Amino acid sequence: MRQLLVSLCVAGLLAGCSFAPNRGGNESGRGAAVPAPPKDVATIPDAVPRAEPRSRYGNPAFYEVFGRRYHVLATADDYVETGLASWYGPGFHAETTSNGEAYDMYAMTAAHKTLPLPAYARVTNLDTGKSIVVRINDRGPFVDGRIIDLSYTAAAKLDVIRAGTARVEVRTLRPTGPGAVAPVSTTVAAPSAPLYIQVGAFGNRNNAETLRQRLLATVTEQVSIQTNSNRALHRVRVGPLRSVEEFDRVMAQLAELGVADARLAGE
Repeated sequence: MRQLLVSLCVAGLLAGCSFAPNRGGNESGRGAAVPAPPKDVATIPDAVPRAEPRSRYGNPAFYEVFGRRYHVLATADDYVETGLASWYGPGFHAETTSNGEAYDMYAMTAAHKTLPLPAYARVTNLDTGKSIVVRINDRGPFVDGRIIDLSYTAAAKLDVIRAGTARVEVRTLRPTGPGAVAPVSTTVAAPSAPLYIQVGAFGNRNNAETLRQRLLATVTEQVSIQTNSNRALHRVRVGPLRSVEEFDRVMAQLAELGVADARLAGE
């Protein structure tokens, strides 16, 4: 989903946690030129579950969109959910998904809010009985009641395109065949990287240092300045923080100090 950095990105986790809160299903937004569709999308095969490592991007301990916090699951094993499916298509073709891949509207993929990336799931249309298998590599949809956002092809095969949404069951799958010894999403434990809070970003390092010194006088946690590679931006960060509880405590403390722009930051 679009490269809108949600006030999220658990430190250490993914300098590239990208989400698109505006994408709630059905095509919208901007994307690259879309290639001509296959003559028959029904001939495009389903995703085949295979053992994969957890993606470097898109798997924070938690993230926030529109003020709501989502906790990424440590495992996708035995996950079953029912609700509405929606879809996204040309408006997002070739844009970067949450796990860092390019979105292909003709691939059998999907977006989910909390399943670890990547994961595989069978999605069944509860009204028609049709089912497909998708690889989940993105985040969303951030619309109440919707539980999965399908690629254009996945939606077409499941008869979702015309109506825009459909009642579905989402059931995760384990890889099968030689060498598939573990569920896709259980091969890696939940992220244990520390969290950081970004409290400001400045073009002038002196301004960043002024804020750092102000915070050092009031907070007990480490406060540092992170400068990007071209030295154009200096970010003031508090951390590392070792738990969500510590993160919440420091955020509350910063709010009392009048720091209004504090947010989760990438490493």
